Parts: sequence; C-alpha cells; structure tokens
Amino acid sequence: MGALHYLANLCTVRSTRNKRRSMQTVEIKVKMDCDGCERRVKNAVKYMEGVKTVEINRKQSRVTVNGYVDPNKVLRRVKNTGKRAEFWPYIPHNVVHYSYTSQAYDKRAPPGFVKNLTQALPSTNATEERISYFFSEDNPNACSIM
Repeated sequence: MGALHYLANLCTVRSTRNKRRSMQTVEIKVKMDCDGCERRVKNAVKYMEGVKTVEINRKQSRVTVNGYVDPNKVLRRVKNTGKRAEFWPYIPHNVVHYSYTSQAYDKRAPPGFVKNLTQALPSTNATEERISYFFSEDNPNACSIM
C-alpha cells in the first residue's frame, strides 16, 4: 500500500498557480497636503495588480483600497511615494464600549473615531489576580491589609 500511495502522489498533477487572494479592504493613514500629493499616492496604488477601487479622503488623511491585494504591499507602495504611512489605527466611536478610557482619545483622530485599543486594555483576569495577591500568603504586606 505504501508504494502505491507514493506512486499516486508522483503521478498527481498539482497546480503551480498561486491561490487567488481574497477581496480585502485596506485602509491607510497618509498625510496629504495638496492635490499633487493626493494624485501621487493614488497613482502609486491604482496600477497595482488586483486593485479594484481607490478612494482618498484628504480631510481625514485616509486612503481606502479595495481589491485582491496584500495589505503590506499596498503600504510599502504608499511609503515609496515619500510619504509617511501606517495602517488606519482608528475605529468608529459607536463600535467601542470602552471609548471613554484615557488612551482611546487621540487629538489627531478624525471626528467620530477613537484609537483601536483591543490589545492595550488589560484583561479582567489580570485585575482579579492583583486583587487576590493582596490577600495571599506570598504578599509580605498582607498582614497590614487585614
């Protein structure tokens, strides 16, 4: 059985063609001051393979690219224009239930947006562990609390 399985794998024709990427929306924050900056960024991204649409909102310093593209390649292409670029770090204010934390507000954020802090917030388990440590025998100051 092992030899037949090995020969079947040798005779199987496999496609060397890459899998098609899934449709993605890539949002990038790029500071654009004039029509020339906007045109330069749009032309850099528009002619990439797999790009369907490019939308630019200069007021929010936001570039939205839809298509079958790799987000890192889009970011690299925008950075090659000489502009400082990063992935869009903001999410809508009404989506977040913790938008009143001090780290969520950013002066540079467009109106109605806050920073995405899902990774920065401490988990509830960390808080519970800190509280239980107050009354632990390992804590040398536990006697003074009790």
